[in-house]
Amino acid sequence: MKTKILSLLRGHGSDFISGQEISRRLGVSRTAVWKHIRSLREGGYDIESHSKIGYRLIETPDRLYGHELESLLKGKVFGQKVIYREKVGSTNELAKEMAEKEAVSGTVVVAEEQTTGKGRMERVWYSPSGQGLWFSVILRPEISPVDASKLTLMCAVGVAKTIRETVGIPAGIKWPNDVLIGNRKVSGILIEMNAEIDKINYLVVGIGVNVNLDRAQVPGELSDIAVSLEEQNRLKVTRIQLLAALLNNLDSLYLDFLDGKFNQILTAWKEMSITLNRWVKVVSGNYVEEGIAFDLDDDGALILMKKDGSIKRVLSGDVSVRA
Repeated sequence: MKTKILSLLRGHGSDFISGQEISRRLGVSRTAVWKHIRSLREGGYDIESHSKIGYRLIETPDRLYGHELESLLKGKVFGQKVIYREKVGSTNELAKEMAEKEAVSGTVVVAEEQTTGKGRMERVWYSPSGQGLWFSVILRPEISPVDASKLTLMCAVGVAKTIRETVGIPAGIKWPNDVLIGNRKVSGILIEMNAEIDKINYLVVGIGVNVNLDRAQVPGELSDIAVSLEEQNRLKVTRIQLLAALLNNLDSLYLDFLDGKFNQILTAWKEMSITLNRWVKVVSGNYVEEGIAFDLDDDGALILMKKDGSIKRVLSGDVSVRA
């Protein structure tokens, strides 16, 4: 109902719409309309009202409310249900709990703040309140578990593509799924899987995007590593619009993936790559490989040409790009 009321208010722009008209269009009582308007105001919406004239929307809060997000989504899978929290330990952990309780594929768990956000290799992900996108999506694809890693490349394409289209910043991808601006990280992706030998029960896709970070609050150890969109754009970015655009792009890419069009996604990844044709070092535990990253194979594995001219196929690891 909040989504519908907001849609009506936005549809009238700077003009007022009466409570009676909202009541008639939505088939609820004027008292119910007034209660929802009050709830929206408590949530930070600036709604002007005048007796016998009605209501009009003056300003929308910088919040990632589910009812706000749902009104902007156009996809068939991503955003089937939106779960909003002011603060969580980790959206991935909450999403896994929801997945165990049979949450539908496409459920989005989004939070204003994470207190124990994490990235790949158990690294801490700095997730301050109201300064970024911290969210997870539950998926239940009918694919082999060995193909799940392809979705990390797909998500990286979605993030980089959205940043380029929405903010106009040429974000690039470092294999397999870190999104960078220059040589600093603006987004990270962590996919966790619950599966059997030949079947995926569910995937949880966790994505963090640094949007409007307060540079003064960024921990010292991250100051040379992390970057935000506001810092590069010189203007604050509307988070709800960015999140909606990202989920819509991911939905389109996911449907292409399920339709057997991973080669198209791989081509887009290569076009935005900052890894290919560079000398790289790949570390995975005690395993270290170095060489020219000259291609990705059809499964998304990184293909290295080593100093001796031999070819090495790399499936996972932490990559650093050298001059």
